[in-house]
Amino acid sequence: MRKSLILLEIIKFEHTIFALPFAFLGAFLAAQGLPELPVLIWIVLAMVGGRSAAMAFNRQVDRVFDGLNPRTSNRALPSGLISPHLVTIFILCSSTLFFFSAWMLNRLAFHLSPIALATVFFYSYTKRFTALSHLLLGLSLAMAPVGGWIAVSGTFNPTSLWIGVAVLFWVGGFDIIYSCLDLEFDRDIGLHSMPSRLGIKTSLEISMLLHILMVLLLSYGFWELELSLVSWIGLVIVSLGLIYEHTLINAKDLSRIDTAFFTINGLISVVLFTFVALDLCLMP
Repeated sequence: MRKSLILLEIIKFEHTIFALPFAFLGAFLAAQGLPELPVLIWIVLAMVGGRSAAMAFNRQVDRVFDGLNPRTSNRALPSGLISPHLVTIFILCSSTLFFFSAWMLNRLAFHLSPIALATVFFYSYTKRFTALSHLLLGLSLAMAPVGGWIAVSGTFNPTSLWIGVAVLFWVGGFDIIYSCLDLEFDRDIGLHSMPSRLGIKTSLEISMLLHILMVLLLSYGFWELELSLVSWIGLVIVSLGLIYEHTLINAKDLSRIDTAFFTINGLISVVLFTFVALDLCLMP
């Protein structure tokens, strides 16, 4: 039981809330309403498996860096609370769940599943050689709405790509904010990030630009899909949340980053999905 709780802490299971609503968003848009229950169940299992494998893999390959960083040195792997061998087994089991769930959904989902998992695994190495690693993380989560659409329809739709790119910019923007906490460590150890390369002020400006692009892309997607006022109200609320997020932090005060990163971004994904789902299910 204790090992299971440690594994859940390693993968930050509660942070699935960032990605799962966007997978549901793609699914509901493809179905133009509520998808069939078995499809939703397999989407949940695929997301849990894929995200768990990705997070555990990230902790595994970064365990040396985490041990050197005062902010992360107390994590389970670098502190010895759990063995790399057990984490490897967990990664294999989670990956198997992801592939099996994709196979149960449809042929296209299964054929694309190795590419999706390889992409999220590759992200874990990008901070070693590029400051664009934030966008690679964004790409990993951008596959959620596209995958949700494919899970329901079995086909690729270009409109889902606009939603996916919006998620890419959203995630990239808030990951830049969060990485400000490790600016000095990244510079000292030779890791790459926007803040370590460009400084906090410029990085926060780039983050804001990415979030503006997110709202613009979602607006285009909503217009293409001819969504009603309900969805647009949700987008307005999301926009206000992003504005508030950027008022919480500045180059001289990063003390409220946790609120900006965890609370607000978790709410953003849930609010956007909820309003679009209400639109599709309740509006004529």
